Amino acid sequence: MQKTERNKQNAQAFYELMFNDCKPREAAEQYVGSEYIQHNPLVGHGKEAFIRYFERMAVEYPGKRVTVKRAIAEGDYVVLHCQQEWPTDANKNWAGIDIFRFDPDGKVVEHWDVLQVIPEHAEHANGMF
Repeated sequence: MQKTERNKQNAQAFYELMFNDCKPREAAEQYVGSEYIQHNPLVGHGKEAFIRYFERMAVEYPGKRVTVKRAIAEGDYVVLHCQQEWPTDANKNWAGIDIFRFDPDGKVVEHWDVLQVIPEHAEHANGMF
């Protein structure tokens, strides 16, 4: 299997286990490398901070789901274009872009993201995805 395809599969499996299955520790053990550089300002740096954040999210936001709409890979990077559903949050639907950098073994070692609430009204009928 090509490295970029392996990384795309790993990014999606990581997201499924961490976000949808609410198992961030297992996700980190299986898919995160020895270092984990975080760029989201709401999540601490390193594996343990990531695990604590998503363990808390699983408790505070039951039923949260992510659906990957697109996965794009180039070199050591994978970009996921996702819809996030937070049924117990005031803002229930989000559009997000996650960027992951992988090490040579196919493990996540760095993460960036941008999120926006999906608005009730748009100036077009194209949708967010």
